[in-house]
Amino acid sequence: MAVKYRTYFDRQETIVQEVRTLVLERRLRSAISRAYREAPATRAIMDRSRVRPSAIRTIGDLEKLPVTRKTDLIELQKSLPPYGGFLAIKPEDVERVFISPGPIYEPLHSSGIEWFARAFWAAGFRKGDVVVNTFTYHLSPAGMLFHEALRHCGATVVVTGVGNTDIQVQAMRDLKVTGFVGTPSFLMTVIKRAEELGLNWRRDFAVKKAWFTGEMLAPSVRKTLEQDYGIDTRQAYGVTEPGGAIAYECERKNGMHLMDDYVVEIIDSRTGKQLPPGEVGEIVVTPVHNKAWGLIRFGTGDLSSISTEECPCGRTAHRLTGILGRTGDAVKVRGMFVVARQAEEAIAGHGTVVRFQLAVTRVGQRDELTLRAELKDEKADRERITQELNDRFQNICRVKIDRLEFVPAGTIPEKSPKILDERKWD
Repeated sequence: MAVKYRTYFDRQETIVQEVRTLVLERRLRSAISRAYREAPATRAIMDRSRVRPSAIRTIGDLEKLPVTRKTDLIELQKSLPPYGGFLAIKPEDVERVFISPGPIYEPLHSSGIEWFARAFWAAGFRKGDVVVNTFTYHLSPAGMLFHEALRHCGATVVVTGVGNTDIQVQAMRDLKVTGFVGTPSFLMTVIKRAEELGLNWRRDFAVKKAWFTGEMLAPSVRKTLEQDYGIDTRQAYGVTEPGGAIAYECERKNGMHLMDDYVVEIIDSRTGKQLPPGEVGEIVVTPVHNKAWGLIRFGTGDLSSISTEECPCGRTAHRLTGILGRTGDAVKVRGMFVVARQAEEAIAGHGTVVRFQLAVTRVGQRDELTLRAELKDEKADRERITQELNDRFQNICRVKIDRLEFVPAGTIPEKSPKILDERKWD
């Protein structure tokens, strides 16, 4: 396995950028032709734009097409179930289907272990490592894909999934776990719980490396984990709708190298035009590896810029400089996107709320979600409404509300945003 990945590193990750671009554009042309031919939604988008597949020859040519967003996918899959017209293979050839909030059904023709394995390999995971995978194995693709990728690197995987902090602590100690896969906030939760139980992290645990995604890694948290607890941290950037891992950190931790399985653009979200290296804009992704998925120019809503400077690690792929924030009305909370339209369905659809606003804050190392709501009837049974709103919200958005505040009528401005991100990353 080590020989395989060393060979891959030498032959693929260190090729000159000009060659990488030529290969990527060849894969792009193939993906565009296949999507136009097989996926009705993609064909309709291109026909409305009066763009034939032959007109997309380079990455720059993608500007001729509109950006498709999460809200578009949700609506298309409702009107053209189950895949919204983006399926580009026969239904019986779909190997797996994952579900994201919306719900959005994501077909896979292949598992994608190669590109996730590349990210874990770069983070130092090898045969002999024992790794807890704390991402969910239920509905979301994360748990299963990370599991397979870790196995592809030779590591032993402890299938813990989310939650059960005390069991996580015990398993990590008993099994002498060397690696953690999850969110930084959950690793901090596990560490703090271990300390509450009277354990000493450096003495009683063997965890030396951690791989994060689904949540921002604040510089202060990275410093704490690395300096106080001796854990080498790496992060990756993934988006479920286009198919998974987009970029990952190497040992230099000076940005995240782009995968070769996607065309990544940084655009001005107002115009759809591509921005030059160094300028901050929205990350837009076109997968070229998943033959099942005819998705083109998916707007992630995340903000970043691209660095074309040479990385001392030897990898030649360009890098995302980091995730700098969000555009639009979707906010990631504890690794899951909360979309304003879904929140509206969960809360306003209950029929008891006139106006609402969600606020995301950061308490310790955990995202906190507060719902402020104005009731139609001030005398209504608030305890019952609280329980029902919590259940509806978690079922639809897959994130739990931490606190519900009933506020007087007129407190929430009429045209105020449905979701406020009040977190400070320092």
